[in-house]
Order: sequence, then C-alpha cells, then structure tokens
Amino acid sequence: MARIAIGGFMHETNSFVSTPTDYKTYCTQGSRPPLSRGKEILERLRNTSFATSGFLQAMQGKHELVPTVWGAALASGTVTREAFERICAELIGALSLALPVDGLYLDLHGAMVTDDFEDGEGELLRRVRAVVGENVPVVISLDWHANVTARMVRFSDGLVGYLTYPHIDQPETGQRAAKVMTKLLERGRPKGRAFRKTPFLIPLTSQCTDIDPSKAVVEKALSLEGGDVLNVSYLSGFPPSDLAECGPSVSVHAYSQELADKAADTLAQDIERREPEFAVRYYAPDEGVKKAMEIAAKASRPVILADTQDNPGAGGTADTTGVLAALVRNNAQSACVGVFCDPDAAAAAHKAGEGAQIELKLGGKFGPEGVEPFQGRFRVVKLGNGLVRTTGPHVGGRNLNLGPMALLQIGGVTVVLSSVRMQAHDQAPFRHVGIEPKDQKILALKSTVHFRADFGPLAEDILVVLAPGAHWTDPAKYPYKRLRAGVRLYPLGPKFLGVQASR
Repeated sequence: MARIAIGGFMHETNSFVSTPTDYKTYCTQGSRPPLSRGKEILERLRNTSFATSGFLQAMQGKHELVPTVWGAALASGTVTREAFERICAELIGALSLALPVDGLYLDLHGAMVTDDFEDGEGELLRRVRAVVGENVPVVISLDWHANVTARMVRFSDGLVGYLTYPHIDQPETGQRAAKVMTKLLERGRPKGRAFRKTPFLIPLTSQCTDIDPSKAVVEKALSLEGGDVLNVSYLSGFPPSDLAECGPSVSVHAYSQELADKAADTLAQDIERREPEFAVRYYAPDEGVKKAMEIAAKASRPVILADTQDNPGAGGTADTTGVLAALVRNNAQSACVGVFCDPDAAAAAHKAGEGAQIELKLGGKFGPEGVEPFQGRFRVVKLGNGLVRTTGPHVGGRNLNLGPMALLQIGGVTVVLSSVRMQAHDQAPFRHVGIEPKDQKILALKSTVHFRADFGPLAEDILVVLAPGAHWTDPAKYPYKRLRAGVRLYPLGPKFLGVQASR
C-alpha cells in the first residue's frame, strides 16, 4: 500500500477582466466548495463532479490517501499575490508535513495567471517538485481549457486532461489519473516527455467535443495511448489568459523519448491539418432573437440562445443586458434569461415580495464598454434562498449557495436572478425559482458550451449570440502583453506580431 498525498488549486484566469480573484473568493462557497484542508477534502469532494472525486473513488482502500489543501474559484480576473502565495504556502506546508510520500496527485485547472506568475500551475509544480524530490511521481489532472506549458510537463510525470467539453467526464478524469499513478508506482517516473503547441488559438465556441473536429482529435489522442505511452493529452486552451504559451497543446509522458516524440508529432500534425474545420456561426442579438422566435413558432421544444460573451465560466460578469434587451425589444414570448447575477436587484425583489411590481435598473454594473443597465418595471414572480443542489451531467451533485434568488418578469420574458455568479450549465437554479426549462419557447443562457450537457437534449436548435460581454469570442480583440509572436489569433486568422507591433 502506497502513501499518496492529494490536493488541488484551480483557477481559469481571464486576464482582461478587472475584478481580481482574491483569497476571500477561495474561502467562500458559491458554485464550488470553499478552501478545504485535510479531512475536509474527503468530506466535501467525495461523490461530486470534480476530478478529485474520481481519484478518491479509484484509490480508496488500495492506498493510504493523505489530503493536504484543495481550493477552486470560478473563472474571473488575475489571481492576487496574496491568494496564490497563501494557498501555495498552505499546500506546500501540508505536503511537507505529510512526507515521506510515494506519490502526489494534484487536481489543477491549467489556466491560472497570477500577479507574479503568468504560469501559476508551472510555478506551483516547481515548488512541489522541490519538496518531494526527484523520485516521487507527480500526477496532475487538468481542465480541457488548460494552457499547458513546458514547465507543467517537465515537473509532472503524468498529465491527464478532460476529454469532453461540456465537461461531463471530470470524475472519470480522476479515475484515469489514478490508473497513471498506479503504473508510475509500479514502474517509476518516465524519462520521455514531449510538448507541442499548435500555431493557432481556438475560440471556446469552436472547442466543443460533441462534434468534429475536437471529437476526432480526442479519439486520435486516445488511440495513441497504451503500453509504454502513459498519457497523450490534447487540451484546447483558454484564449483570455495572457501568457506566452496560451493556446492548444499536445503533451506526452512515455517510458522513452522516441515514443513520446512520435506520439506528440502524430497528434500535433493531425490538429494542424484540421485547422480550417474550427468554425461556428454567430448572430447579433436582434438577429438571433428574431431567428429564435421564427424557429420557436413551429417548434415543440425550446430554442437556446447562447450568450457566450457573458459566460461567467470564462470570466463574464453574468449581468450584461444585450440579449435581455433584444428579447424585450422584439416582444419575445415564453422566453427566459439566466443565470443573471445582480445582488442589488435580488435584494430589492426580496424586500418587495412575491407578486410585487418594482422598477429596476437591472445589471450592467461591471462593464465592459457598451453595456448599460436594463431599466424597466418587473413583476416578482417567485423568490428563492439560492441553496441549490445540482442535478445535471456536468456539475451534478454539487451544493450551491447562490445567495438570494428571484424570478422576475417583464412582458413575455422572465429572468432567473441570483446574487452569486453561476454559469447556466445546470437546470436546478431555474427550477429553484419555478422555471421548468423544457416548457420555455426560448432559453437565453449565459454560457458558451457547458449548457449543452444538461440543456442540449431539450433544444430544438442552438444559436450562438454575440452581445457585448467580458469574454470576447474573437481572441484578436484581446490586448495581449505576453503572448508569443507568430501564433495565429484564431484558426486561419492573422498572426500576433508581438506587443510592440500591436500597439
């Protein structure tokens, strides 16, 4: 029986959002458990939709598991120096006290940017390796949107990424990480490591694994694993993170350098060949609403409008009003917008009570430029306390605290209102305030792709709408300061010429 330390430190950083991710954010429960230590990790993460849960399930009873520190925060701005250093210090301290260990498993995201380090996970892994030494295997699990770096590959011995977007395989990813750890415990650390970056960035809207080309790339990666090849991981990157190594990657750990290079080159060449296939049709707000109304008039199922640029899972504020205004302006009926975050409006609704009519300036409080509050008279249909347990395939089994919630109505449009940001990737918050998603004509969801896991099967059609928001779909709009010169800013798009040339 081996002694395996476990921990986690996750963040998906949108470098172009002004709101920082501080230590308090990690300590507060919202759509993720609060910062957890020791046995709290086992209590809060077991039987959930996190990769850690799958690792615990696979290893329980087979090895001695030593929990250290685990923290996760919803995508937002740069992680503060205080948050990074305090959580790193706690994790490293707990790991030091746990020594000696035979292995270490870390549940990471892979797109963390901090005040001091553009590659947060690479710096964490450097510190971890200094503590455990050169003989202890380190296995990490990463999000599909990880901006994998050479440092992450160098300081780990197994790198296991999600295979799905929407992410419905997080526990399974932890189980796959457990298999890699088992092999490492039997055979020791691998000598072969290979790392490749693609020459282009991929917008999130083009990364869905339900369809090609991402589906085919994942299948190709899996076909290259086995035998002396521990892992072949293709991860598609997170364009709003500003770092030199932003973007899609291929990483391989194998028991020979020749095998690692061969697998990495094979997969990287396949991805580059598919570059023209990464494309999605977009609609302007009024265009999308009118199209949705046209389809809904003849449909028996909801039409979904993906408000992708206000996706809180990519750092969006969840309070932009472009799609809401278009729905009201075009007199849409049986249309629902969610999850819309405005704690002031939620408080006003609770103060007024169910059935009341209230004047509100809804949302539009956090920018970006061009986003204005939506002013109108709303009816308070239903109130909720925001204590919700998720039920869908992406984030099912999580206990959420979304703060005071309300269902507001204006004309034929309802708004699912929360006090804490949450991406619309689960139906439970809608039901919490009396909305049955399948009964709506139009669902306007603040999400990019994750909604497809729980809402996709309900949909008559899905339209991606580009209303102003903090998550720009076009990476060419981001004012990168660190991105490597020469990378194409989107498939078949222009090359980034460097900071000086872009000014």
